[in-house]
This record gives sequence, structure tokens and C-alpha cells, in this order.
Amino acid sequence: MSTTHQDPIIAVATAPGRGGIGVVRVSFGKLGAEVVARLMLAICGQELTPRHATYVPFLSAQGEVLDRGIGLYFAAPHSYTGEHVLELQGHGGPVVLQLLLQRCLAVHEVPGLRLAEPGEFTHRAFLNDKLDLAQAEAVADLIEASTEAAARCAGRSLDGAFSRALERLVDDLIRLRMLVEATLDFPEEEVDFLEAADAHGKLAALRHELAQIQSDARQGALLREGLSVVLVGQPNVGKSSLLNALAGAELAIVTPIAGTTRDKVAQTIQIEGIPLHIIDTAGLRETEDEIERIGIARTWQAIKQADIVLHLLDARIGFTPEDEEIIASLPAGVTVLQIHNKIDLLAAPAGVNAITETQAMRIVRLSAKSGAGIEHLRAQLLELAGWRAGTENIYSARERHLIALRAAAQHLQNAAEQAAQNAQALDLFAEELRLAQLRLNEITGEFTSDDLLGEIFSRFCIGK
Repeated sequence: MSTTHQDPIIAVATAPGRGGIGVVRVSFGKLGAEVVARLMLAICGQELTPRHATYVPFLSAQGEVLDRGIGLYFAAPHSYTGEHVLELQGHGGPVVLQLLLQRCLAVHEVPGLRLAEPGEFTHRAFLNDKLDLAQAEAVADLIEASTEAAARCAGRSLDGAFSRALERLVDDLIRLRMLVEATLDFPEEEVDFLEAADAHGKLAALRHELAQIQSDARQGALLREGLSVVLVGQPNVGKSSLLNALAGAELAIVTPIAGTTRDKVAQTIQIEGIPLHIIDTAGLRETEDEIERIGIARTWQAIKQADIVLHLLDARIGFTPEDEEIIASLPAGVTVLQIHNKIDLLAAPAGVNAITETQAMRIVRLSAKSGAGIEHLRAQLLELAGWRAGTENIYSARERHLIALRAAAQHLQNAAEQAAQNAQALDLFAEELRLAQLRLNEITGEFTSDDLLGEIFSRFCIGK
């Protein structure tokens, strides 16, 4: 990310490739309206009325018509970036858009005009107080949303739902800090004054409010990121059939021959709006086949990155010493759901077994071939993910948001412990409240390092 945020910048704001419409966007930095007018005259042959769509030609340096389309001028500060912004909406061919882009860059009346870096338009919107950082990240989340629920979630964050919840929490936290800081000036009245003002009750209310925000944020992060689900087991237990059953399509080759799948096959599906990134892997066994061995190595690599491992067994055979070895080799802490497949060959009912003493995991009995029990598996995946029904009040969140919320919660817990252990140590109590506020403010960007901003906005697409 460039450190110069006052340059005029330009980019094609629509996706690469052919389309009915293509947009070239210019944000003019600190340049005034007279410079904007000169570019409009050079490109469109006329000045444009702010916030009015005008059908104009797009002219070459020789006055030839490169294209015809819509010119839109947004005068500062009433624009996406808060600066003067010009949008030229023409036909969406890559060549014509590049011609228009190069024509704008060649206009000498706009000094310093350069190509925008990824995310630079939204970065400027943040710097010019058009969006806070959580809203700016929601722009990218909305663009990248893989499900309808994720898109709605990101839309709520972009509209400011997440930021408003944090703002209310921070306001309550500030009021408690003011109370404590004021009390520090009167040490002989510390305990009575705090008790009279119900400082402990206010802190408890803050912790409850933060816990609710954490819960909503975890749901939003789940919608945004989804879950990585890896299918493992011995060869020919039905991993590929289960992938096909969950996806509702024939994605993986299924044969009775053990070792048919030699490399991982990935597919993203959704259950109640949650993206599930399901990976079918090579059967785990000792083999002399070099290609199969490479596939098995990739299986273990995928397992290390999994949120949930589905360990498949043949229901006719059950748990074997080889399965014991697979379980023992799984990374510590990984969530495992055991799947007893091929119940159709036993005429056994589908269902879910409670956790047993001998095998500390839940067991789902199903038939990937007939589909019996697949609904039980879907329900178990949602439960293991911690998903709750109803997405009306949640908002898009990222891992950095969850980290900051957890840290703030820890500081509030520390404050409560300080108050319980030593009612006279108000300075420590006040410090924990201050640290909690700092971590919450990181989310919206009130206190955020330039390095973090560069990392966040560099992941945006160019033109946004």
C-alpha cells in the first residue's frame, strides 16, 4: 500500500474479462474541482453536473470517439472515497477499457494521476471517515461472499451493525472508566463510592454485552470462512460416495476398487448458508504405489488444516486396528466425527449414537449410496460448528475481530478479579478497563497500526 494518500488514482473498477458494462473510476485526492473539470472536458467534451448521469462520448487525444457511455461526477465529500470522484461507465470490453484508462492517464491537466493499488479506494474511504475499518472489511466480505447468508451478514456489517454494537459497548465502558478514574482522586471514598454507583454491576453488564457480541461475531466468522471438513478412512469405505452425496453431484469417481482416489478432491457446499469446504482424500494405508503415497501425504497435510475430520468406517466391519492407528495419528484437538457407512448393506437404521465411554466421539450411521442418514450428518456438522438457527442479527466478522474480542473479554475478566481480590487496587482495575477499550477500538480502526492497514487493504481487488 502506497504511503502517499493524496495522489489522484485511477483503475478499472469492474471485474476482468468481457461484460455489458465496464467502469473506470478516478479519485482525485487533494486536487480541486477545477482539475476535475479539466479532465471531464478532455475525456467527455463537457463538464458534468454532480450526481447526474450524463450520456457522453469518451474522446481520444485527437478528438476521436473511443466509446460512448455514462459519465458520473461525485463532488467531495459526497463520494465513496470522500474525494472528488469521476466514474466513466462504458462497454465492458477489456481493450476499450484499457484504451480509456490510458487516455485518462495521458491527460496532463491531472498532475500525478497514477494507477490505484489493491483496495486503495476503500482505504481512502476509511482515511476520510466515510467508513470505519470494520465496514471497510465488510466491503471485501460482501464481494467475496460465497452464500446468500454470508452476503446478508456482510451487508449488515457494511451498514454499520457491527460497529454500532461495538460503539455502544465502548460508550458503556468509557462511562465506567470515568467513574473509576474520578474515584481515584478521592482515595478515602473508593469503596463506598463504587458500591453506591454499582461499579461491579456495571462491569457485569459490560461482560454480558461483550459475550453477546462475541457470540454474534463467531457466527458471522463462520458464515464468512466456513468450515474445512476432511474425509478420512481406509480405502473403499465410501469417502468419495459421501462427498458426492453431500454435494448432490458426481464429483469424485466411485468404483469398488480400493485406492481409486489418489489425490484429494475438494468441493464447497453450504448447509443453512454455512460454506463447508469438503475434501475427499486418498485412503490411508501402507502402499508401494508412488502416486498413491503422494496422495496419502497430501491427505495428512489436509488433516492438519481441518476444522472437522469425518472418519469413515465400513459399517459391516466396524472399528479395526487400522482405524485405531488412524485415530491415534490425528492431530491433537481436532474434532472427529465417526461415520459408519454402508448401512444399506446391513438393512440397519440410520441415526446418531451418543458419545460412548470407549470411543470419545459421536457416531453417525448412514448410507452414502442411498442417502439415508445424510440429514443426521448435516445436523451434526452444524452442531459441531456451533451454529445457531437464525441469522437476522449477526454480522460479518474476521479472525482479527475475534482475537480482539477475546482479548477485551480477558481484560474485563482481569478487572473483575482485581475488584474481587483487592477492592483498594483501583489503579489496576482502571488499567484493565483501559486495555479492554484499546482492543475494542482496534476493530473499528480508531487505534490501528499502519502495517495492519496495509495488510488488510492489500487483499482487496484493484478498483475497490
